[in-house]
Amino acid sequence: MARQKNRNNRGRRRQRQRAAEEQQQWIERLVSVKRVAKVVQGGRRFSFSAVVVVGDGNGLVGSGVGKAREVADAIAKATENAKKNLIRVPIRRGTIPHPVIGRQDAARVLLKPASPGTGVIAGSGARAVLECAGITDVLCKALGSTNPYNLVAATVNALEQLEDPLEVAQRRGVPLQKVFEG
Repeated sequence: MARQKNRNNRGRRRQRQRAAEEQQQWIERLVSVKRVAKVVQGGRRFSFSAVVVVGDGNGLVGSGVGKAREVADAIAKATENAKKNLIRVPIRRGTIPHPVIGRQDAARVLLKPASPGTGVIAGSGARAVLECAGITDVLCKALGSTNPYNLVAATVNALEQLEDPLEVAQRRGVPLQKVFEG
């Protein structure tokens, strides 16, 4: 009897989590759609590849890639993939806490904090990631490849490397002011 209750509770919990996820407002940005061809015996078989960035505008962001025979299906797959790969980003007064370089294959992305009112100064792939994360002021420079797949992945990699100053201060056992002043 107790086992049956536990199973029912787990099922209800999952339903509540799904309902909460559906209610959450996601910002979705389509970065790139490409038509790709596979050469087969009868000729070419075309499909579509899409890169999508998803975020809540409050420090949660993820990116995904999807491939399908139809554009809409490719975008839907990429969106689902992005929701599975979410990361939390520390944001302080609308910008990032410190400069960082993200890498993915031949693409590198340099992110620098900016003063309030600067805006998001970035290319299309990096801009989509930063805006979906909720960052309002940042300077970004793409170094190396500007392939949208790798640029988005390098930007997400840079955001993964960011450390919250409060956590750093607690880990080191020093006041927050000393973390900023060195």
